[in-house]
Amino acid sequence: MAAQTLVAHLAKGRVIDAPAVRVAMEAAFGASDSQGAWSWKDADEAVEAAQVSFLRRYGPAMAARAANDPARLLAMLKKVGALLPSETRRSEESQALQQFSTPLEFAYVASLAAGIGAGDVVLEPSAGTGMLAIFAELASAKLLLNEWGATRADLLKLLYPQAPLSRIDGAQLHDRLDADHVPTVVLMNPPFSSSPLIEGRHAAATFDHVRAALARLRAGGRLVAITGESFAPTANSWRGSFQRLQEQGRLVFTASLARGFFARHGTSVESRLTVFDKMPAEKPKAFVVGFGPVADLSELLALVQREIPPRVSLATALGNGDTPIQAGVGWAGNLLTPIIATRRAAPRLAFADSARPNACVLTPAPRVSSEIVEVAHELRDWKAPEGGALSAGLYEPYAVQSIVIEGAKPHPTTLVQSAAMASVAPPKPIYRPHLPKSVVESGLLSDAQLESVVYTGEAHSSLLAGSFLVNESFDTVSAAPDDAEKAVRFRRGYYLGDGTGAGKGRQVAGVILDNWLKGRRKALWISKSDKLLEDAQRDWSALGQEKLQIVPQSRFKQGAPIKLSEGILFTTYSTLRSDERQGRDGAVKASRLSQIIDWLGPDFDGVIVFDEAHALANAAGDKGERGEKTASQQGRAGLRLQNALPGARILYVSATGATTVANLAYATRLGLWGSTDMPFPTRPDFIAAMEAGGIAAMEVLARDLKALGLYASRALSYAGVEVEMLEHQLSAEQIRIYDCYAGAFEIIHNNLTAALEAANITGEGGKAYNRNAKSAARSAFESNKQRFFNHLITAMKVPSLIAAIERDLEAGRAAVIQIVSTSEALMERRLAEIPSSEWGDLSCDITPREYVLSRSRDKTYSATLPDMPSGRDDSPVLRGKAR
Repeated sequence: MAAQTLVAHLAKGRVIDAPAVRVAMEAAFGASDSQGAWSWKDADEAVEAAQVSFLRRYGPAMAARAANDPARLLAMLKKVGALLPSETRRSEESQALQQFSTPLEFAYVASLAAGIGAGDVVLEPSAGTGMLAIFAELASAKLLLNEWGATRADLLKLLYPQAPLSRIDGAQLHDRLDADHVPTVVLMNPPFSSSPLIEGRHAAATFDHVRAALARLRAGGRLVAITGESFAPTANSWRGSFQRLQEQGRLVFTASLARGFFARHGTSVESRLTVFDKMPAEKPKAFVVGFGPVADLSELLALVQREIPPRVSLATALGNGDTPIQAGVGWAGNLLTPIIATRRAAPRLAFADSARPNACVLTPAPRVSSEIVEVAHELRDWKAPEGGALSAGLYEPYAVQSIVIEGAKPHPTTLVQSAAMASVAPPKPIYRPHLPKSVVESGLLSDAQLESVVYTGEAHSSLLAGSFLVNESFDTVSAAPDDAEKAVRFRRGYYLGDGTGAGKGRQVAGVILDNWLKGRRKALWISKSDKLLEDAQRDWSALGQEKLQIVPQSRFKQGAPIKLSEGILFTTYSTLRSDERQGRDGAVKASRLSQIIDWLGPDFDGVIVFDEAHALANAAGDKGERGEKTASQQGRAGLRLQNALPGARILYVSATGATTVANLAYATRLGLWGSTDMPFPTRPDFIAAMEAGGIAAMEVLARDLKALGLYASRALSYAGVEVEMLEHQLSAEQIRIYDCYAGAFEIIHNNLTAALEAANITGEGGKAYNRNAKSAARSAFESNKQRFFNHLITAMKVPSLIAAIERDLEAGRAAVIQIVSTSEALMERRLAEIPSSEWGDLSCDITPREYVLSRSRDKTYSATLPDMPSGRDDSPVLRGKAR
């Protein structure tokens, strides 16, 4: 009865909160929980039962509305999920048996992975409240249910009265289930580490349940399991278990899931989705490459649709004339059958034998085209247009100068370069990259971008002159004879200095892909912020690759090995400079830099990208106006990384390489000093010469680097761009508002000294009791004043801006708006100050008025000073302390 009441809430789109649940439960039991008639765990079960009943009643209509689009149906289920309460209470039984039901959205994606059809018999070994089973029912499949828990078994009898129900320990299912109950599909969410017959933690619980279910599964059937994240073939503790499982069924898919998939049901545990097909694997010790960690359900759905192969027919599995299952019939036809994209390559296998202990892979295979081509180009002699004369402008239109790339498309927008750069052509390269044919023919990389890939590969094909010794900390590099023990030679690097519009990220992806296809299956991408991970993944996927190939270093704990046999590791400069630290157990955790070096290995010859390379400025220290400046930590970390991996293919990327010559110290792989290409024996010699030559010398340097094939700098052309100022005329009311606030700030300014004195920050005559507090108060006042009027003037201009946008839209033009500040941080601070008791009725002001006036009053002048003893000269002994 309580569940049916809650179904009505869901049908009307009402949020099911605690009061609604209480009303439904009291109506059903005739008493309250405080009287012992029911518990809140019973209420959670009622909410789950309501979800099952809701889907049974409205699921077909939802599927019809989704029009055969699983993503649309998932979005609908997410909206239903948003109406549901979080399950925060546990009973002794639920705790002992680890009863965490599958959220309905997750259950839908799992059922898609199973590819359920009308001819299937679906077994749910740990049925719980039937959250997985309902999707099998909607696909017109027959159900077999098993549940050990008494309360949930009784609930299943009410929810699924026609389905056979057993109460067997899932680990003994194959031995004790009726012989005529043979499923063609198993959907399971087993306990991760508990057993009803074993006291305490049972680490093998998941394996026991999966093994029993797989043994009972019919040949050719499919098993889909939701397990703990650690239950993976790449885990040392489970590798042998998966080998035994593959003797019965072939592992076809596994993906680790980030925290949060079970958050609504009371746990934040990391989980995993794994799929087996009941056919023995040809090589039990070889496993398909895993995916993840997957961030959300939409991403998981995309993986399921794209990566899980079609089910094997029973006739194929049995080797006889049995009729295959009729997949895709049932709930809106195809919505419970995965849409499998054409797989362009056979699944790669990660071997798990002892001979290759490091072959565990958690990243997906790159979706490269089946046709990989060598990007051919013809050499040509370049000369300036019109008989060699350049225009008198500062910039020249850019065109590929020394090569003609077959089939390459022009850049979608006009590019330019400085007149100095245009006066020389790069050398004629012999390097030819390898890329998918579609990347060139479809213009995924333009001719200018392909040129960068060519010249990067050309630079990486040679070594810098001389041999060197590197100390153990990778801080010091010294010249050495070629035959010296442990002497190394450094590979030459390339500098991509393109500006806005040239597509630096896509060029980086092209360089990595070229090396990937040549067998260098590890790469490192370093950038300024972890928020740029999405940009890197976007650029990688733009070339037809799987974005999950790019894995953030933050996914791996400091001090732990990076268990990727191949992949693109994304990290930030701030992470790179992290020192080693001591853990809670007293063990020393190696630095993040050491973690990277250990993963790449001393013989690494893949790509390392220093994106936004100017963040490595001051890598070697410098002399400033106030004396010596010590080297920056992340600059030194960047140098250590380059010194530790002499064979690495370094790619520097930045539109503003350095603000001063000294800041180029990080670019050691360009050979600006200590090489035969430049006349500078040491870095100080190079800096002295460049500083003496000024801007002209820097222009010559950039031009010479281009002539050597080590540098490119293109930018978007602004030719044809017209600039028209939009002037806003202040109204009389706006002028009055501005004058009013200006007068208020004038009063504060004139009385600032008195305010500081009243707050005991200063004494009579302006004598400071706390110089830091006085400085902070004056600084806060001036900065708040500037910020306030900036916000005020911006707000006053908005009406004219909106009117101009509306006129442009009516005229058929597009409006592009740049939002510089959203005040998100301010909003988060305001929300953090509101107690949880007031969350139901939020009242929060984040306007400049509140931000400036209220904050100035509360924070700037709120300094307290205790009664202070005075010395012989009547001066205070203690300083006041500002809050």
